[in-house]
Amino acid sequence: MAATDVVVAPEDERVPVGTAFFYGLQHILAMYAGVVSPPLIIGSAAGLTPAESATLVTAALFVSGLGTLLQSLGLPYVGSKLPLVQGVSFAAVGTMTAVATDASIGAPATRLATIFGAVIVAGLIGFVIAPVFAGLVRFFPPVVTGCVITIIGLSLFPVALRWIRGNPTVRDASGAMVENPEFGSALSLLLGLVTLVATLVIARFGRGTWSRLAVMLGLVFGTVVATLMGRVDWGRVGTGPIFQLPQPFLFGAPVFSIGVIVSMTVVILVIMAETTADILAVGEILGTPTPQKRIAAGLRADMAATAVAPVFNGFPISAFAQNVGMVAMTGIRSRFVVAAGGAILVLLGLLPVLGRVMNAIPLPVLGGAGIVLFGSVAAAGIRTLSKVEFTNANILIVASSIGIGMIPITVPEVYENIPDWLHKILESGISACAIVAVLLNLAFNHFTQQEPEVPAEH
Repeated sequence: MAATDVVVAPEDERVPVGTAFFYGLQHILAMYAGVVSPPLIIGSAAGLTPAESATLVTAALFVSGLGTLLQSLGLPYVGSKLPLVQGVSFAAVGTMTAVATDASIGAPATRLATIFGAVIVAGLIGFVIAPVFAGLVRFFPPVVTGCVITIIGLSLFPVALRWIRGNPTVRDASGAMVENPEFGSALSLLLGLVTLVATLVIARFGRGTWSRLAVMLGLVFGTVVATLMGRVDWGRVGTGPIFQLPQPFLFGAPVFSIGVIVSMTVVILVIMAETTADILAVGEILGTPTPQKRIAAGLRADMAATAVAPVFNGFPISAFAQNVGMVAMTGIRSRFVVAAGGAILVLLGLLPVLGRVMNAIPLPVLGGAGIVLFGSVAAAGIRTLSKVEFTNANILIVASSIGIGMIPITVPEVYENIPDWLHKILESGISACAIVAVLLNLAFNHFTQQEPEVPAEH
């Protein structure tokens, strides 16, 4: 090799602008449904108007684009400069839904302001501790992250089922809340089933990109069927601006609640563990080094985007694992391709008409696709657990942490009589699972060399 030759890292490979746009768009199409689902869940839980929910959707796209640009292009000490797509994290949905449905906090706007306040503080905490966390990655082995990711998926299944059932009340043409005649109807169940089957058929028989877009195409098919059944109101899509700049703090100044902040900080630790795993995974795929400093820089990008997101009415940001898989499948390793995808996300976030289109999709249709989408999250956790050596200790860790995480999912009223701050931490299931998994992993795999006995099978 000549002395003037420079070895270019795979992630730094330059590609033509047109090629970068095409492959960047492919990344965005693969993760679009995942980005817009959390704001739709939170908006529905908080009882927002269609216009307000549409604002959350466009905000999610906008802040996801900013996070993707920061992560892929990077600033000094911020950003891994790897092909990682950032999006609104599912990990925080359980905690945010609990706050969004808590009428004791106040009106819907106040509940959202409380969520935003907790996200800002938790994001700043995550940013500060990023270097320390990067050095503690050994305490978040697959037995911990696998349990938490599994519970994230399982905790979202009730959301999908509530979507299929529909809301008990809806807004009429005047904006007033009236009884929903389709609540829990057989047609709602049929719509959810049709969307689910369509998604599975496309995933099974579609080729290449078509298969990877199964969830989105399933949503399109279900919406078409719902339109033919007269279940879609497209009239509201045209009411409102097509292009609009983000409106900072649309729901009011952030509200800071200690209990919610503690719960959100626990979720942020989970998000940091997920992003760390994604950084290590994409580094392995690319064959590029991912030392502690690079992991810390990637986590700072995650947390910086998370802390800024609420300013634009957005939620916590994390790396999307499905896009790591796309890097592996397509062999397109350039971070500039992902940066092009980030630019597309920012542009989509400036078009609120897209948010209104998504908001017009009937809840049963979203529920049918949600079964696959949320199940994929749980499956990712199970796949992570498949890497675990199931010693007696690890069996106890998995059994206990998932079992405790399932408590508020199956019997949500079990924590009604405990202190409010503790209630906020435990009621999502995700926080409880994370705490138990980390503590038991430390107790069984770090603080002692003696493995506890498990009763033999009979």
